[in-house]
Amino acid sequence: MLRLFDLSLQLNGFPLKAAQKELNQILGLNSTEYEAFLAAKKQEILQHHLTHNALYKKLLGNQKIEQWSDIPVMRKVHFQSPLSERLSEGFTPKNVYINKTSGSSGDPFVFAKDKFCHALIWANIMRRFDWYGIDFNHSWQARFYGMPLDFWANKQLRFKDFLSRRYRFNIFDFSDAAIERMLDKFGKTRFDYINGYTSSIVLLAKYLERKNLFISDICPSLKVCVVTSEMLFDRDRALLEERFQIPIINEYGSAELEIIALENPQGEWLVNAETLFVEILDDNDRVLPYGQEGKIVVTSLYNKAHPMIRYEVGDRGILDEKSTLQKPLLQKLTGRTNDIALLPSGKKAPGMTFYSITKRLFDDQGNVKEFVIVQTRINTFEIQYTSERELKEEEKKEISRVFDQFLEPGLVYEFIKKETIDRGKSGKLKQFRSLV
Repeated sequence: MLRLFDLSLQLNGFPLKAAQKELNQILGLNSTEYEAFLAAKKQEILQHHLTHNALYKKLLGNQKIEQWSDIPVMRKVHFQSPLSERLSEGFTPKNVYINKTSGSSGDPFVFAKDKFCHALIWANIMRRFDWYGIDFNHSWQARFYGMPLDFWANKQLRFKDFLSRRYRFNIFDFSDAAIERMLDKFGKTRFDYINGYTSSIVLLAKYLERKNLFISDICPSLKVCVVTSEMLFDRDRALLEERFQIPIINEYGSAELEIIALENPQGEWLVNAETLFVEILDDNDRVLPYGQEGKIVVTSLYNKAHPMIRYEVGDRGILDEKSTLQKPLLQKLTGRTNDIALLPSGKKAPGMTFYSITKRLFDDQGNVKEFVIVQTRINTFEIQYTSERELKEEEKKEISRVFDQFLEPGLVYEFIKKETIDRGKSGKLKQFRSLV
């Protein structure tokens, strides 16, 4: 059978075969050899950009680098300039892979990857999905990602999806009628796997629960569901496992890098140590030991077109104490670095605290479908929600009471029932944000 996915990469100038050979060599290293490989690749990518990238040379200036931890952390603000000014020597917009971030973090930017780096990323993704019997050349994907609503842009994306054996569902409409159309498509198509934004796939599962349906009955060919881009809470995982009856796999990544971690069949959230180097830093950019929570900082070991060296992704998390250099394990994600609520007392609270508490309360009463929390003033939080019926006063009081226990008394909570939750252009659900 024609390997259309491989062919499309190769026809676009991405050297997949050479990338697969490189990946196999990395995977064949023992722990001692890997440690030497990692040290060499870190030094190589650093020297490359110091020599060939004007932006990176300017960022480091005259700073003396004696060890890896001396290297300054890169942030999205460093990339707020035209892409042509950020590319390394020998690279132009015509000979690199170009894309842009969704902007869900508030700082969208255009980025680039050289073609070998991009091919290596895909070789590694294909290897990891193969753990679950997914072959991008032959397996059909039910895709729950955003899409442009402009006619021609939409048609171009649909064609790209067709070549990649994907069917993209409209995640901007989860009315009952729209979900019924989705399920009709599942019933008529031999999908092999589901992949997409966590919140969208959870909405589908909630409908199945309400109707006492199982996706495995509707589409028996499904093998696995991979959720990404948004937090996967234990209750949501349990719901997905119940209603889909297939393995639920948690993916963590970023567009400007690649897949950072993917759950393996042993249930470990295995960090990508083949093409990335992941660190956890404290708020003063000091490296934290395994087991401690901090900012996630990632180095792309192969991207020679655009520097991504000690790049702060914008998330917080913990690497498991069982981690090694060759096999780092992501223990948990704890939220985004910019999702912090400042309270009147001066106390700071992670936005995911609000979300986790509210989600637990809403799940218990089963009425609310979706919600987001917005801090509008230092003492005021707006809880926007969609539901079958408006929340009762006693329900609102109970939510406020629980928040007071976890946070501090005297805060104001405004509940606003909406027909739909604004998901932004990307289609991602930004679960908490502060306007303060």
